[in-house]
Amino acid sequence: MFRERRDADLSSLIPSRGWRKSRTTKGALAQSAGWACIRLRGDLISTLPVDAFRKTSFGQIEVPKPPILVEPGGSEVDIVEWLYSTQSDLDSVGNTVGLITERDGVNLPRRIDLVAQEDVRITSVAGKVTYYIAGKKTEREHLWHERQFTASGVVVGLSPVFYAALALQQHAAAQEFAAAWFGGGLVPIGHLKYSEAKVPTREAEAIKLRHKLSIENGDPMVTGKDWEYKPIEAAQAQANFIAAMQFSDVEMCRYFGVPGDLIDANVSGASITYANITQRNLQLLVMNLGPAIKRRETALSKLLPAPRFVKLNSDALLRMDPETVSRMLGQQVRDRLAAPSEARELLNRGPYTEEQMAEFQALFPAQYPNQSQPTDRAGYTIGVDA
Repeated sequence: MFRERRDADLSSLIPSRGWRKSRTTKGALAQSAGWACIRLRGDLISTLPVDAFRKTSFGQIEVPKPPILVEPGGSEVDIVEWLYSTQSDLDSVGNTVGLITERDGVNLPRRIDLVAQEDVRITSVAGKVTYYIAGKKTEREHLWHERQFTASGVVVGLSPVFYAALALQQHAAAQEFAAAWFGGGLVPIGHLKYSEAKVPTREAEAIKLRHKLSIENGDPMVTGKDWEYKPIEAAQAQANFIAAMQFSDVEMCRYFGVPGDLIDANVSGASITYANITQRNLQLLVMNLGPAIKRRETALSKLLPAPRFVKLNSDALLRMDPETVSRMLGQQVRDRLAAPSEARELLNRGPYTEEQMAEFQALFPAQYPNQSQPTDRAGYTIGVDA
């Protein structure tokens, strides 16, 4: 890939579990750990609220979202589905490509129809990059190409599973060995012994056939007192196979940047405890999803005219219990970091009505004497008891 001519077929960037076979995307995602990691990251990032802002001298001001941030794939594909599909592509093959089928008044994309990974081919010859969609050359100006896990001199993003090939191969080898072992393909499944005399080859074949037919038909095999059948135990092979499966799941989690406990791939003998779910989600956001979210914000901001930009509201991931939410919002109001109306909006409640304000005065006359609106000791109008 680092030679003068560079070809990148997106479907070839991700290996499957198929041992001694060409490695494809569908094969790699057949492993439960890989699928769970991609699904988790796609689910979380695609469901974050998408907001558009404009930079001003007074800070950032939220602006209405253009159609590309509401239904980027047309009326049939909303932003959640579009983000999930693109995030899955980014995490599995490192790239996502779409055709720009509509543009707005300032010639920015209004609609992007995503293209299947296997239909995309990208070549780089002497620094010139060429895109092919379903075998047809397509100009770059008509395409949306987003990538992650990039490397210097490579025009496409790299797949995390590409680096995990050795771990996947070990996992596949363990599965293949186990299937052959338990199916009797590598060693005999049992030992049929005649203890009285040496059995001639011809008679041994006949006895083996008779024994095999009895087992296949589920019938009992009748022998004299001189025959002994001893099945070969596979306990150790089974234990080794399970150990290899567990190790592979942990390896996949490391490559995809997902904590193992979130997909039930816990490490034996290790435990992680958190004071509450907020701390757990904060660790996931900062250490695992934060960089991916930032890259997506930067890429999506290119769909808006400057100085507008896109932000994914990661606060939605930090869902807290009701007690923590109430304590946090109350403290923000007391510290003048948020207005009461803003705090109520986060709780899906409207601004205070006149009846509610009068009720505050009636219930707490000592705190709000002769005031048309409740205030704190410093005289600031508030909507909750300080």
